[in-house]
Amino acid sequence: MEEVLFAAEAEARREVRPEQAVGPRDVREFIAAIETIGQLKRITAEVSRNEEMGAVTYMYNHRVGAPALLFEKIKGCPPGFRALWNQLGSSNDRFALAIGEPTGLSANELIRRFKNRSDRRIAPVMVDPKDAPVNAHHMRGNNIDVTLFPAARHWALDGGEYIGTCDATITRDPDGGWLNVGCYRQMLQSKNEVGLFLAGGRDARLHIERNWAMGKPCEVVACWGIDPALFMTASQSFPLSELDFAGGLAGRPVELVPGEATSLPYPARAEIVMEGVIPPGSERAEGPFGEFTGYYAKPPGPAFLMQVKAVHYRDNPILTHALMADYYPANECALVRSLGRSARIWSDLERLGIPGVKGIYCHPAAAGGLAMTAISIEQRYAGHAKQVLALAAQCPAGAYFSKWIIAVDEDVDPTDINQVLWAMATRCHPATDIDFMRDTYSTFLDPSQNPVENRQFGSKALINACKDYRFIKEFSPRTKVRRSTYEAVSRRWKELGLEGQPPQLRALEED
Repeated sequence: MEEVLFAAEAEARREVRPEQAVGPRDVREFIAAIETIGQLKRITAEVSRNEEMGAVTYMYNHRVGAPALLFEKIKGCPPGFRALWNQLGSSNDRFALAIGEPTGLSANELIRRFKNRSDRRIAPVMVDPKDAPVNAHHMRGNNIDVTLFPAARHWALDGGEYIGTCDATITRDPDGGWLNVGCYRQMLQSKNEVGLFLAGGRDARLHIERNWAMGKPCEVVACWGIDPALFMTASQSFPLSELDFAGGLAGRPVELVPGEATSLPYPARAEIVMEGVIPPGSERAEGPFGEFTGYYAKPPGPAFLMQVKAVHYRDNPILTHALMADYYPANECALVRSLGRSARIWSDLERLGIPGVKGIYCHPAAAGGLAMTAISIEQRYAGHAKQVLALAAQCPAGAYFSKWIIAVDEDVDPTDINQVLWAMATRCHPATDIDFMRDTYSTFLDPSQNPVENRQFGSKALINACKDYRFIKEFSPRTKVRRSTYEAVSRRWKELGLEGQPPQLRALEED
């Protein structure tokens, strides 16, 4: 069972150095932080939750780094009820602030820092329920009405209004007793019923099915309006309880309070919390929903149906929405999965003892960071590149859905798709340097396979775009800037009237 400490004991045991910065405690602190750097746009005009908020978010986010959108007047919702869309978006600076890091970092550096933070664990703490902001208001029994919150129809053909796209859903493993935190889409079904779609193999699905096999209902807590560190961990694959890793990311423990209608605790600083149960056999038609692939890939079908037993929420609650889209800057899960998944794959390879990894990037434009992974390595022995490709394709953090795994040499920046394509064009011989894996872990949301029932199994292409190790010393030399010339030009950058900062070059000709 996961360890939950009380505040005083946890403070004594925390392994966070005092000089390490911490992330925001909740979404309101995050909003305040990003507003100070011009990364929040408040929409004060009235908008509809029926497609309009989704359309505004999609259209406004057709540029990298567009601010998060806070809709402050939503038709059909009580005054003061708000919605925050794409809180992280495509902004490296917002991602950095979310985990207590400074702005201005490159993608490579953010991945390194996320990796270091996500490799540590800080246990959650229990706080007094009277001090929990989320316990300001309650709905119980016949007073429950989750339709009051600004759930939305994101896309024209969505099957209903979705309240859970940027959420933390908590379930308990019925055998081990540990808590899982995942991010799963949730569609409103009625005032006191919410549909929950879970892909095969997801921890929450395994918990539900295991409880049903034992003839028991599965308890569920859905948290909406969550801080970005909790969203990041809920969206990633971590061993056992994500609550510990969310604490490590933020640099402070997640604050929990005991459940009222279930035995599950819930975050004290979430905006909205729903406690519910899924009785054996409880299902109802759900979907379709415009997903991270940019398609309505899964046809409408039965999904788990949660019966809401209690709702708790803050004053003037903020519901967080994550827009899934075909276009990278507008796809909320793209940067989160890109940076977070890259860091987790890197950690997995380190734990497997793989040397020479210089960088990893899950490209955000490739189906929300899930379909393509580029890995930069310093080749140290025969077969090194193909070993890295095979392990990155099947390690816990990288196995789900990924189709294209590409290895490049250490002189290629994996975050720069232009450099990756150049390496593929000049160092990969397709007839000998591309291997395939079949019947791998996939998703029902992949529209490239038909009929739909075939989608649970996928395939992967392993592309070796590294120099041929057998001839690495004789491989044709690439064109490079001399190091002394690079340093001289970099020093004179402003003098030369050039905008911005000089680029970081991995490949330089040594003097």
